[in-house]
Amino acid sequence: MDRADALRILQESRDKIDQIDEEIIDLIAKRTSLAGDIINAKIFLSMEIEDKKREDYIQDKRKKIAEHYRLDERYVKKIMKILTDLSKKEQEEILRRNTNG
Repeated sequence: MDRADALRILQESRDKIDQIDEEIIDLIAKRTSLAGDIINAKIFLSMEIEDKKREDYIQDKRKKIAEHYRLDERYVKKIMKILTDLSKKEQEEILRRNTNG
C-alpha cells in the first residue's frame, strides 16, 4: 500500500460511514414514528408508557445481538437505552398533545 492507496481507502471508508450514518438516522426516525401507534394502543389497553416487561425483553435481545456480532455490550446497551428513551419521550409528547388539544 502506498500513500495514494491509503488516502483512497480512507476516503472510501469515510464515504461508506457517512452513508451508513444516514441509514441509521433514517431507521431511528422510522422506529420513533411508531410511537404514535404504540401510545394509541397503550391508551386503548389502559397501559402505562413504561412497560418493564418489554424493556427487559429489549435488553435481553440486545445482549444476544451484541454477542452475535461480537460488539461491546456496554455500548449496545447505551444505544438501546437512548432508542427506548426516545420512544418514551415521543409517546409522552403525543399523549400530552392528545390530552391538551
